[in-house]
Amino acid sequence: MFLRFSAALALFALLAGPTWARCSKNLVERTLPPGVWLAKAGGEDSPNRALITFLGHASYQIDTPQGVRAITDYNGVNGFGRHPDIVSMNNAHSTHFTDEPEDGITYVLRGWPKEGETEARHDVTLKDMRVWNVPTNARDWSGGVRINGNSIFIYAVGDLCIAHLGHLHHRLTPQHLEALGRVDVLMVPIDGSFTMGVPFMADVVKQIDPKIVLPMHYWGRYQLDRFMGLIAPLEPDFIYPDKRSLEVVKEELPDKLTVIAVAGDGGG
Repeated sequence: MFLRFSAALALFALLAGPTWARCSKNLVERTLPPGVWLAKAGGEDSPNRALITFLGHASYQIDTPQGVRAITDYNGVNGFGRHPDIVSMNNAHSTHFTDEPEDGITYVLRGWPKEGETEARHDVTLKDMRVWNVPTNARDWSGGVRINGNSIFIYAVGDLCIAHLGHLHHRLTPQHLEALGRVDVLMVPIDGSFTMGVPFMADVVKQIDPKIVLPMHYWGRYQLDRFMGLIAPLEPDFIYPDKRSLEVVKEELPDKLTVIAVAGDGGG
């Protein structure tokens, strides 16, 4: 009786508790006892979904089923409607951050260390969104290196994991990849100059192995075409939508890598 009761409690905790830990590649995704399966809820019934809207340059807006709004590389200009609840920033230059965020933001997450710190570390939760970061290095304008001067931010909405590379300047180490875990949707700068060369950025996509790539931080269709050419060996599908918003549902992710150009011909 005790064993059955303990098993029932464990099953209840699994069904009722948050699923953010499933972003880790180290955990077995099917953890229910043999013969017990979760109903596969998709579309409007799924808690594992987000509405993603391209705002310009390196900024995306992420809206969750419970009404949480996050903006990536928030600069105080990109955005519309009500203010965001969570913002992340990288200080590569002024189009990626602001020192004067608008009032009413619950969490302002800066991707670089404050004075006296060696790295920025964040891990916050608001309703159905959890956000954390993985620090990476960045070049400075004098040609040197700012250790931990950039952050990759991860936004988990239920079991859907979205990562924004920020102003990434180098390929990732095994330690970075371990900290990132599984990534379903990857926001990738493809400018090829201010961040890093497009061949290296294509290598990062291969390293992370997401299901969906959202290009950003580019200034013309030629950059988009070049990026697609460099990841062609992965045989991705390419979608060129007629609007800058899309709903992504964990249970409806594509089986193969899919690049969705919600930024159109100019994500600058």
